Amino acid sequence: MADFSPPANVKGFEERLLEVSESLPKRLRQCADYVASNKDRIAVSTVAEMAGGAGVQPSAFIRFCQILGFSGFSEMQRLFRETYVGGWPDYSTRLQHLREKPEGSPSALLGEFVEAGRASMESLLSTVDPTALNEGANLLLAAKMVHIIGLGRSFSVATYVAYLFEKMEVPAVLHTSLGKLDNRHAIREGDALLAFTFAPYSAPTLELVEDVAARKIPIVAVTDSAIGPLAKFRPTTLLVSEVDFGAFRSPAATLCLATALAVSVGTAKSQLA
Repeated sequence: MADFSPPANVKGFEERLLEVSESLPKRLRQCADYVASNKDRIAVSTVAEMAGGAGVQPSAFIRFCQILGFSGFSEMQRLFRETYVGGWPDYSTRLQHLREKPEGSPSALLGEFVEAGRASMESLLSTVDPTALNEGANLLLAAKMVHIIGLGRSFSVATYVAYLFEKMEVPAVLHTSLGKLDNRHAIREGDALLAFTFAPYSAPTLELVEDVAARKIPIVAVTDSAIGPLAKFRPTTLLVSEVDFGAFRSPAATLCLATALAVSVGTAKSQLA
């Protein structure tokens, strides 16, 4: 039996997920973490596939759905199918078709990553909240200085955003942790932080976000989970999910989102000049 009435829409689903996640036992928290990072798979997966992805039994996943307010997995899936009806791309079919081709060759791998990138890009409009995107752009636009951090696989995206801001004459600083130098004290009142981090999440990035949040400095976070370790700091969050091939994930959708965010800030800044 459900503990709540079911969420009416995906936004309500995300809010409910964030509300209950911290109090869940280990197995159900695994379900929450997996769902938060893979909402794009709910509409096209079976309960067994979702449970397998979360590393739990189907019965545990169904209980997780009930805690969110649904009668079971089918009702939760219906919410996402209704949201994406008519526009849901069949990612599994496309990728399976490519896997039937000769494996291991550069051409086959290129095809796999192109298709995974296309899938990620197509899902981007459903994972990013337009209101949050506008709010994030406005926070960065109002900042005296935009501080950017993205380490590990996020580094290429963070670096490109810093490059764009430089070309558009938007005051910005890229934090790299080079030489283990800690530049958090360069962030002052009136500035803003733009942070990129994805599972398993960068410890230096989380530490910087925690320090900045304690000082009430605005934070815009680009990440893959609404209930991840950044959630407790209440940043303006932009969610992006990258479809993987094997153990590798191209940052195609993340780079697209970051470029749109940076260019919107640069365009608005030039109009104010």
